[in-house]
Amino acid sequence: MKIKFKKDFMWGTATSGPQTEGFMGKKEKNIMDYWFEKNPEDFYSKVGPTLTSDFYSNYEKDVEMMSQIGLNSFRTSIQWTRIYNDVETEEINQNGVQFYRNYFKELKNKNIKLIVNLFHFDMPIKFEKKGGFTNNFVIDKYVSYAKKCFELFGDLVDLWSTFNEPIVPVECCYIYGLFYPKIKNLNYAIQAGYGTILAHSKVVNVFHDLFSNDKNKKISIILNVTPTYPATNEPKDIKSAEIRDMIFNKVFLDACVKGIFSDELVNFLKDNSLLPNYSVHELEIIKKSKIDFLGVNYYQPGRVKEALKENMNSQFPNKWFEEYIWPERRINPYRGWEIHPETIYNIAMNIKNEYDNIPWFISENGIGVENENRFEDSTGFINDQYRIDFVKEHLFWLNKAISEGSNCFGYHMWTFIDCWSWANAYKNRYGLISLNLVNQKRTMKKSALFFKELSLNNSFEYNINEILKTKDL
Repeated sequence: MKIKFKKDFMWGTATSGPQTEGFMGKKEKNIMDYWFEKNPEDFYSKVGPTLTSDFYSNYEKDVEMMSQIGLNSFRTSIQWTRIYNDVETEEINQNGVQFYRNYFKELKNKNIKLIVNLFHFDMPIKFEKKGGFTNNFVIDKYVSYAKKCFELFGDLVDLWSTFNEPIVPVECCYIYGLFYPKIKNLNYAIQAGYGTILAHSKVVNVFHDLFSNDKNKKISIILNVTPTYPATNEPKDIKSAEIRDMIFNKVFLDACVKGIFSDELVNFLKDNSLLPNYSVHELEIIKKSKIDFLGVNYYQPGRVKEALKENMNSQFPNKWFEEYIWPERRINPYRGWEIHPETIYNIAMNIKNEYDNIPWFISENGIGVENENRFEDSTGFINDQYRIDFVKEHLFWLNKAISEGSNCFGYHMWTFIDCWSWANAYKNRYGLISLNLVNQKRTMKKSALFFKELSLNNSFEYNINEILKTKDL
């Protein structure tokens, strides 16, 4: 069976500044730089963000490889801490600005559409110590930084995004205490989430004012959407799934696409004494700030059941729902995530039916595997057929959704090259290109060759029976 996509479909990969550039050339530290300096033992094999994939030194070579493997688009992020020598005084780092301009020009010269994200888990440590997005001062500094980026790079960037996966810092930094500053406070987390939405909205409004005469200039937000399935059709499990969906998915979708917070959410927060500080004026700012398109990162669904009674007084979300392990699930054992390609279809239909069929694209999808050198031959070539099968399954369901009217215009894989991944460092490899950490050598994997043909032909051959043979990694 041949699966076909339209000719102008966007095929690309996504990454971020802090995960690829390294610290070289920066004067300021972000939250990850500081955390690694303070507690290197928190990172897998004590590998931090000091070097990463070193795009800072290798961007010309890397952009050339992007072109070779057929990418017609690419997303990365600008580091707030690279733009400024001092984030508080906003003294420009001229070398940082020149790096991004040179890097972005290389992409333009290769006719690779550039999507730039403004914030990817990398709050400047000076501002994190002031409370991050719980603090209006920091929100306004972020708006100022975004405006400066629009002025500095607006001529080179095709599409913009305010945040990547804004729920992740809320969860990891302030709910579960996994990332620095390792706070475990639900009220604080919700205030930070609200502040992030307000920061996003202010930036969207500045952008639309700045580029009001150019309809080709568009801005988005990248959300990791994890639709929630109840363990059973019992009302108690359905209610648990609805709550999880509301606080982890709908809150950002509703605010960023519709400009509202649902009555259901507001009442839920009131009933649980979790309502953040806000003003009517701020709600008007949010209402005005509807995005032009949406980015969706999809890796896994959520599955829940009724909360355990002993957790009813918990300070964590498990007071409302408990994780459910579906007996039939397929799993990536290296990441611990469920593999469920059909959910990508369900996301697409939800966007079509509940969010005005806004133009959108898959901004991340991929699979991380540990010890990929198991699949390496004597020449260094990695036969990652499992990654190709993973992509084919997801694209099958995405294509079905598009054929049924979903307004999806592209697919980006995470990621172009094996990159540093926060506390997991290089434990799992996600790239189409393998990276040797010792000598920084780059080598195409089998999936890179597949992606080249996919982009060139806008189609691929799909044999479901063949795919299912690779059920277990």
